[in-house]
Amino acid sequence: MDDDRPTPPPSPIQPGADVSRLSEDELLERIALLKAEIVRLEGALAAKKASRSAADAFFKR
Repeated sequence: MDDDRPTPPPSPIQPGADVSRLSEDELLERIALLKAEIVRLEGALAAKKASRSAADAFFKR
């Protein structure tokens, strides 16, 4: 039966992709995923800035 087949993994989200065929739930899911990714990237950026500040202070730039 078709119901026994595993579902394929979702395709990666591409900025600018056509989203007109997505349901409201799918759009909300994508929004949540993208918001989580933004939080992750902001954390990585903060860590990079802290590292640079520490290096600047050490080398008295």
